[in-house]
Amino acid sequence: MKVASYNIHKCRGTDGKVEPGRIAAVLGEIGADLVALQEVDHRFGKRLGLLDPEVVKQQAGLHLLAQSDAPGGHGWHGNALLVRREPSVYRRQRIRLPGVEPRGAIIVELDLGEGPFRVIAAHFGLLRRSRVSQADTLVAAFGWLKPMPTILLGDLNEWRRGRRSSLNAFEPLFGEHPHLPSFPSRRPIFPLDRILGWPRGLVQALAVHDTPLARKASDHLPLTAEVDLAHPGALLRHGG
Repeated sequence: MKVASYNIHKCRGTDGKVEPGRIAAVLGEIGADLVALQEVDHRFGKRLGLLDPEVVKQQAGLHLLAQSDAPGGHGWHGNALLVRREPSVYRRQRIRLPGVEPRGAIIVELDLGEGPFRVIAAHFGLLRRSRVSQADTLVAAFGWLKPMPTILLGDLNEWRRGRRSSLNAFEPLFGEHPHLPSFPSRRPIFPLDRILGWPRGLVQALAVHDTPLARKASDHLPLTAEVDLAHPGALLRHGG
């Protein structure tokens, strides 16, 4: 199963133009089975979604699993999910993340035909102390979530390595993770976007989707990975 994380920057490209169609075209290039999106809604007012779900379905073959309570909204604090197949199982929770800015994460359990798994999609804050608290909150969630293969993905806004990294709290669960630059899209330097897997070995073949269109459509490049639900660790968590 191919997954991706993509901060679409409210569909505003590096040329300053707001063109949702370019985002749909990039999603078509990626060809993922599941995509976590960030910054999918207007920031103010009615918080309407910026993408046209029908265009995304036509160009990328993906269905929107809207997270917003607002009519016409797509995301929970900007986080939304797209899937290639309608899930046979779908259970959703949403949690607020601490910090100076309003932030949240969506926690979804679903089955796309290859067995049940969990997705945690989030967009962390700009301040380090907020990110530390947000990472701690998600780690604490593992204390009350039932064991299940889990993919944590999103724009975690952390570029630091070593003891200053706000993502250190994840290492006992997810292990060390590669630092793949995805921002800014025209000349990627910072590894702000992440895809992590539990148990270890679940997430493989991490890559940045770097194409001419992706460099123009948003200020972030998409991050992709392969997820192996047949991995022995994942089977163990299924009880197999």
